[in-house]
Amino acid sequence: MASQLGPLLRRWRQRAGLSQEALAHRAAVGIRTVRGLETGERTDPRMGTVRALADALELSGAERAELVAAAGRDEPPVVEPVRFDPLHEAVETLKVAIEARWRREEEQRQVHDPVPLPVRWEAAPEALRDSWLNIGGEVALDGRLDQVVEVHRRVPSRRLVVLGRAGSGKTVLTTRFVLGLLAARDPADPVPVIFGLGSWHPERAGLRDWMAEQLIRDHPFLGAPGPSGTLASALVDSQRVLDGFDEIAAGLHRPALTALNATTLPLLLTSRVDEYRDAVSGTDVLTSAAAVVLGDLTAGDLDDYLPRTTRETGAWQPVLDEVHDGGALAEVLTTPLMVSLARRIYSDTPDHDPAALLALGTPDEVERHLLGNFVPAVYGADSDRVRPWLTHLASHLTHLGTHDVAWWQFGTSARVTGLVVGAAVGLADLVAESLLAGDLSVRGWLFAVMIGLVTGTIFGVAHRFVVRRTPLRPVRTRLRLRGHPRKRVWMRGLLGLAFGAAVGAAYGLVRALAYWLVVPEYRMGAAVVVDVGAFAVVFGLGAGLVFCVVAALEAPLDVRTALSPDGLLRANRRAVLVLVAVMAPVFAVFVAAATGIVALGLAAARFPVVWSPATALGLGLVGGIGGGLAYVLSLTAWGQWVVFARVWLPLTGRLPWRLPDFLDDAYRRGVLRRAGAVYQFRHARLQEHFARSR
Repeated sequence: MASQLGPLLRRWRQRAGLSQEALAHRAAVGIRTVRGLETGERTDPRMGTVRALADALELSGAERAELVAAAGRDEPPVVEPVRFDPLHEAVETLKVAIEARWRREEEQRQVHDPVPLPVRWEAAPEALRDSWLNIGGEVALDGRLDQVVEVHRRVPSRRLVVLGRAGSGKTVLTTRFVLGLLAARDPADPVPVIFGLGSWHPERAGLRDWMAEQLIRDHPFLGAPGPSGTLASALVDSQRVLDGFDEIAAGLHRPALTALNATTLPLLLTSRVDEYRDAVSGTDVLTSAAAVVLGDLTAGDLDDYLPRTTRETGAWQPVLDEVHDGGALAEVLTTPLMVSLARRIYSDTPDHDPAALLALGTPDEVERHLLGNFVPAVYGADSDRVRPWLTHLASHLTHLGTHDVAWWQFGTSARVTGLVVGAAVGLADLVAESLLAGDLSVRGWLFAVMIGLVTGTIFGVAHRFVVRRTPLRPVRTRLRLRGHPRKRVWMRGLLGLAFGAAVGAAYGLVRALAYWLVVPEYRMGAAVVVDVGAFAVVFGLGAGLVFCVVAALEAPLDVRTALSPDGLLRANRRAVLVLVAVMAPVFAVFVAAATGIVALGLAAARFPVVWSPATALGLGLVGGIGGGLAYVLSLTAWGQWVVFARVWLPLTGRLPWRLPDFLDDAYRRGVLRRAGAVYQFRHARLQEHFARSR
């Protein structure tokens, strides 16, 4: 093998573009050594020399082994250390989470019970697709549900638009597409992700930034640092499924299509036909994208499907005969949505005869009957009780312009927030005062009522100020400060300074007023002014410090507790309560120390002062508890959930008291579906129906 050493070394040196002198310098060996090895004068180099030459030539593992063997040496194999790749781990975790979610979704939709409905499609009109030259070549696009992955892969650009009317099976198709891609996925392939476009505002957020935000919302572990920003931003170029182009606000279809055309990444886009056609007429088609249109179900499809959904022989035959004869039923029972509603109402519910459909004369009557009877079929005797709740939910989502039932978006009102904050702070003050003083005087009652009113007003204004700038979202926090303070930290600190000072001044004034109302001969003079100023300074500085620290504590939520709406809610509640549990005592100690310093200063100025450490600490604890309550209820997403979903909306009868149980029950009954951290109505038509029925 020694005779092979010289030619090998020469070949690899020349490939690297090195002279003998340069190689000798890089490997830290003598020029004679390199020359001798190449000419064959030296045939027995030391192992260290061979390794140095291999390193200098940057040989691969196989080449290195070949060089060692040619030198007549045996080098023990080098085991490369296993390196943790956070991006690879994120991809694998995302794959498992997405596959589990959409498999459950298929089960909830009864897609395979007993067999899938035969969703099929054909090529869209030429005006709705790009030229075959831009797509990469002409291909056959016709297909059916189990061929969606195959048809997508036929398209050279891997960009496909799926068009269909409401209820035509677009959602079923996207779910099957994702699961099919995951089943056939090579480890090097990207993970397909479904993004509901209804919440995207293309004029406010870029497509990539919005998708990264959605990924972090549904999979909070992707908020961890990645190669470029977060893991979510690194994964955002994965193969994507953009569901519901038509759900974007009507005036934003064209900007959205323009933004989509700025990228050439693989995707599958779904939309209703008319909305997509209108957007295309104002801009252009989706660049490099082929297009298909979902077809209607036929009478033969219903003959094969509906009788299988019940054990009652012949139950569906009168309806099927009517469908074959044409008419209202034949016109309505052409989409998977309407057929699945009919199946749920009449096959899955005892004592419901499909023949009742024969009494309906027009297509509109049939549709309204199926949509209106879905809830009675699902809830039975409880339908009258739950219908107002579903109606409010649908109206609220329509008002927000979204399909996402996000627990942190059940309401945002400065008046309601101020009212609840005032009641909570007043009650907390009553309890704290009674525990510290041992009893509760008339003055204590008056003070609790007045401080509740003032605090509620101040934090109602603070809430309005904050949400106008940035909507409240679930926090992701841990007790660790990182990097330099950001603008948001300073802004939140200034907010705390301003509103803390306002609360402090109000505290000093209310304290004097409560005493004056009980003891009329009490004179409100210069001492009251001094109290107001002192408490404003102390409370302002304390609140500013606490607000700064709270804003600076951030990190992703634990993925194990945030794979569902309930998990994200629990994780957010835990994070908020931990922060308050830490910061309230900090505020209390600060107030005690600061009031002591102020008291010393006033005493030095020969101003009469009544102060004791115990009284100051008690004041700090009461202020910390009250301030913590006010902050949580008005300035955190979980606090707003408590204000609206757990207090205000149930109190006014618009939602149930046990809202999480209601949402989970609606999910299990098939009225809602889960999409990561949010719920959605099973179909957009259901939401529209409930919103119109208000």
